[in-house]
Amino acid sequence: MDGPRGFFIAFEGGEGAGKSTQESRLARALAEAGHRVVRTREPGGTPAAEAIRHVVLSPEFDGLDPRAEALLFAAARGEHVARIVRPALERGDVVVCDRYLDSSVAYQGYGRDLGAEHVRDLSLWATRGLLPDLTVVLDVDPQVGLARVDDPDRLEAEPLAYHQAVRAAFVDIAAQDPGRYLVLDANGHVDAIASAILDRVTTDLAGR
Repeated sequence: MDGPRGFFIAFEGGEGAGKSTQESRLARALAEAGHRVVRTREPGGTPAAEAIRHVVLSPEFDGLDPRAEALLFAAARGEHVARIVRPALERGDVVVCDRYLDSSVAYQGYGRDLGAEHVRDLSLWATRGLLPDLTVVLDVDPQVGLARVDDPDRLEAEPLAYHQAVRAAFVDIAAQDPGRYLVLDANGHVDAIASAILDRVTTDLAGR
């Protein structure tokens, strides 16, 4: 990427891990420190990607073919990166995203047994190879996390074994490239988790 480049942070983890809470707190802390921050989410972020979000998450489309599901997530990601994420990074902003490529690898590659490399390559093609500078993985036992979900969407309603496979996937993905990941126990105190995340991000930003 030519010219000034921002910093891209993705939050990952199973259902009920507290991703939205922590990415919100991080974004606020970074903004207070003087950074230009763009908060966004996947699937979503643009009108087209939000429309795809409805298809892939609504119980109305229960039984969606796994390969079609993976393609839809990749399509939403490609649109999101082209319209929101990449332009923000080119401006030098900090992008804080609730879910990104690793969710597809975990939920479709591992959970749907489509193959991690196939799903990863699909998203890399859709995004022209864009990866986060840092991915924060909030690790939680699926039984604990799912108990926090009041109105489950199509994926949240999958059997426990599916969510257990997804949890193992996130841990495995992070272990393959530990320098680019921060894995935290989501059962910890919210303030302690937020502090650990901010410390890591501050260190990474200072080292650029």
